[in-house]
Amino acid sequence: MRFLKVLFWLLLGGLVAAFVIYNGDETVTLRLSSTLVADFSLPLLLILVFLLGLLPSMVAYQAMRWRARQRIAGLERALTDLRAVTAPPAEPVVELPAPEPRA
Repeated sequence: MRFLKVLFWLLLGGLVAAFVIYNGDETVTLRLSSTLVADFSLPLLLILVFLLGLLPSMVAYQAMRWRARQRIAGLERALTDLRAVTAPPAEPVVELPAPEPRA
């Protein structure tokens, strides 16, 4: 499974590198207001937009994982408490008298 994960990231990195190489000299002009104009490199702009779009979903995913871990920990604590309450009491050990030797 780790091999597939590494292969995926290598392919994704290769695609990003190829995109940057072929479109590195392209510029995009953004008009922020009537007097303010910004020139961005196309690959840089697309990578920034992608990361800004990925950020909310990553935050939501991490929050969901944290909440699931908290719920699981709470359920494990409740299960441990329940087992301690419903466990049958330990039976007392009764020692039998030693048999009398026959002569």
